Amino acid sequence: MKLWDKGFTIDQQIEKFTVGNDREIDLSIAIYDVQASLAHAKMLASRAIITSEELQQLEKGLKEIALQIEAGTFIIEPQFEDVHSKIEYELTKKYGEVGKKIHTARSRNDQVLVALHLFYKEHLQHVLIKTEGLFNTLLKLAKKHKKAVIPGYTHLQVAMPSSFGLWFSAYAELLIDDVYVLKAAIKTVDQNPLGSAAGYGSSFPIDRDFTTEALGFTTLKYNVVAAQLSRGKSERTIASALGGLCNTLARFAMDICLYMSQNFGFITFPDALTTGSSIMPHKKNPDVFELIRGKCNKIQALHTEMLLITNNLPSGYHRDFQLLKEHSITAFEEVIEILTIFEYAIKQIQILDIDLTDEKYQYLYTVDSINTLVINGASFRDAYQEVGAQVQSGTYTPATAMAHTHIGSMGNLCLDKIQKKWDKARK
Repeated sequence: MKLWDKGFTIDQQIEKFTVGNDREIDLSIAIYDVQASLAHAKMLASRAIITSEELQQLEKGLKEIALQIEAGTFIIEPQFEDVHSKIEYELTKKYGEVGKKIHTARSRNDQVLVALHLFYKEHLQHVLIKTEGLFNTLLKLAKKHKKAVIPGYTHLQVAMPSSFGLWFSAYAELLIDDVYVLKAAIKTVDQNPLGSAAGYGSSFPIDRDFTTEALGFTTLKYNVVAAQLSRGKSERTIASALGGLCNTLARFAMDICLYMSQNFGFITFPDALTTGSSIMPHKKNPDVFELIRGKCNKIQALHTEMLLITNNLPSGYHRDFQLLKEHSITAFEEVIEILTIFEYAIKQIQILDIDLTDEKYQYLYTVDSINTLVINGASFRDAYQEVGAQVQSGTYTPATAMAHTHIGSMGNLCLDKIQKKWDKARK
């Protein structure tokens, strides 16, 4: 069954190419299509376009389909082009002519648009919840290990003293930036496109405010052409938001892989969280974090994909948009999985003792030594040259007693302020 069926048979090779794997993908948005169809049916009844008796039948049928979807028994057979045609077929099979009325004042274009908006909106909220879990864990780790000193690096060279508290809370605060963008993406998709039909509205006297309220959207996408133009724009916005979050996670995962290596030896994890080598019995590999890094980098590429598919398309619907669904939907599944496993694993991190008297760390405190001289009356330039000369001559002795007390430094992490910033960002 095809919603656009006009009585002729399409070439099978063409059909296979144009439908692709849409049936499988549409299972992810099936429940949202049911929700939108239910709201649409209620609106039609409120405008006397269908009768109250017809609404009751459609409500009953749609709720039965929703139960099948929740139970995992709902399938879209090969004779159906997509979830929309399958749902209409089931309603028609059970209730006859009334089933055919569910498509009144709609197009498949705004059907898929509203289903995707509902999917995106709900799954962005899931990502936020998972991000909050990781944020809370990192802040707890920062508090627990705030006094544990580690070397800080620039250009991958030993630079200045840092701490595990500074490291954990740095990534916690970066997650707040990601939340700002995720919430912007939610605001973008929290606009009801239903009623735009094929992109130019409908001559039926529909009530778009009704479906906006029924579906829990904050506002309408008022202009019907703008509603159709949001296809692609929404996906690019979402890809950017997920990509930004994944950039944070990928960099954190890279730090973990680096700090686990024998050359650094700052951290480790329980054996059960690592893997070994088929020929090297000593290996303890951070495969989880390597895969997190790789998966996050893959998701960061999604924005480029969305951009190239939709860039410079003229207004109106184009079949290119069909290609946006699959990777947008799977990206959410992957990000949620990444956040879940990241928090699970990082909770089990083991902080190792670091011998800061090791020769490779002998210049870790040169800046503190310079600052000590400045506090005692020297100019910064003279102090810099004095300590530099000591380094060159091999006579430098570290001064490790300097306290770092300014806001945001290792001696003043401001964890309470970071928590308040998070709370404000999440409102």
